[in-house]
Amino acid sequence: MSTHSCVIAPHLKDSLSTADAGKYGRMFALLPALETDEEYLLALGRAGSIMDVDSTQGGTEGNSDNPRIAAGFPVFGQFIAHDITADRSLLLHHARLQELRNFRTPRLDLDCLYGAGPTGDPHLYDIDDLDKFLLGVNDVGNMDDLPRNRQGRALVGDPRNDVHLIISQLHLAFLKFHNHVVNWLREQGVPSSEVFNEARRLVRWHYQWIVVHEFLPLSVGEVLVDDILTNGLRYYPYDGNPFIPVEFADAAYRFGHSQIRSLYTLNDSGAKGNVFPDCAGTCPVLHDRVIDWSYFFEIPGEKKPQASKKIDNSLAHSLIDLPESVVGKTELPEQHSLAYRDLERGLALDLPSGETISRAMGVEPLTLEEVGLSKLGYQGETPLFYYILKEAEVRYEGEHLGEVGGRIVAEVLLALLDSDTTSYRNIDTEWVPTLPGAREGDFTIADLLQFARTA
Repeated sequence: MSTHSCVIAPHLKDSLSTADAGKYGRMFALLPALETDEEYLLALGRAGSIMDVDSTQGGTEGNSDNPRIAAGFPVFGQFIAHDITADRSLLLHHARLQELRNFRTPRLDLDCLYGAGPTGDPHLYDIDDLDKFLLGVNDVGNMDDLPRNRQGRALVGDPRNDVHLIISQLHLAFLKFHNHVVNWLREQGVPSSEVFNEARRLVRWHYQWIVVHEFLPLSVGEVLVDDILTNGLRYYPYDGNPFIPVEFADAAYRFGHSQIRSLYTLNDSGAKGNVFPDCAGTCPVLHDRVIDWSYFFEIPGEKKPQASKKIDNSLAHSLIDLPESVVGKTELPEQHSLAYRDLERGLALDLPSGETISRAMGVEPLTLEEVGLSKLGYQGETPLFYYILKEAEVRYEGEHLGEVGGRIVAEVLLALLDSDTTSYRNIDTEWVPTLPGAREGDFTIADLLQFARTA
């Protein structure tokens, strides 16, 4: 049996960048793989299972809301994932790690946005002003959509950023952000020959700042981020040559799947929908579906945004029953479930159990009762993906990741920045954001959206 490496419409997988492929690796190469039964994964991840929010909470958000993290941050997390990873492989059990290829640079450099630049990917840029991105026009003539070809396919650096409406609109916000930075630089008198490169640098650095100073503290907790920034890495042995650990890409960083709400309000028109199929992408965005970002992020002076779902062992039912347009034709009905796919991915790549990694970190593992699978008759150790979700739920009430999941996520993202010779943390360790924001010397996702004039 094989399974796609990520949830992306099959016709989009071949459209991913064919740049020089990077490599995946392991953070815990000496730890044994979890041995488990695939039938157990099928039972755990299928519709109606313990991982289906419809079976555990009746499909409502209710007390599963996490007001600490606004609803837009899991989508921003997906945007980050598409910036640093793209694996087009179909995995078989016990896949050979050296055969996996990452078709993204393992850097937070926004190559999913910029592609190869105006010369290498001219279709992404405005022919009348090559310093700027091309924007799309919607049904009422507003530039509130991605540029598209006559068949509705988005002209973007990574087709996965059009897989659903919310990430499509976030990608558009970044395009607009870049274009407004170009305007700002011209107003500052920057020579025309330097505008594009300087705009790209500023966009990248402000994006990196948001990852370090907003996204990570929300996702893993400020204490853990401060510890790594102060004391350095413990478990990510990249030795100057960064790679994407499978413990990160195929388990820990998938925590965002648990944060997706069952239902979203999109804007003031009252438009609502779940991620799939209501907000499925790869088609033009009509004016009444344009995202109002105040529903997704805390924008000063605006309404309180929707909360993300707490991080726990359940996923929204719309992710447990993905449409064929997203997953393609499958051999088993369970392969429509993102939960099953996440679990299967870990098994195929021989990931250690959550308890094994916890012990290796010197962290007290969750008990069988805390994991909660013994009531299903399972007495073995826990798949890493499930363990990380449960760790967040048990140890931090689902507000952010626990020590195992949080450290894997934070160490990898910070290491990717520190190993990138073009990042702000390498070029100028004293740098603080220079674009105008709500607070001098800081820059948030809300500042980015307001600067881009999308909020």
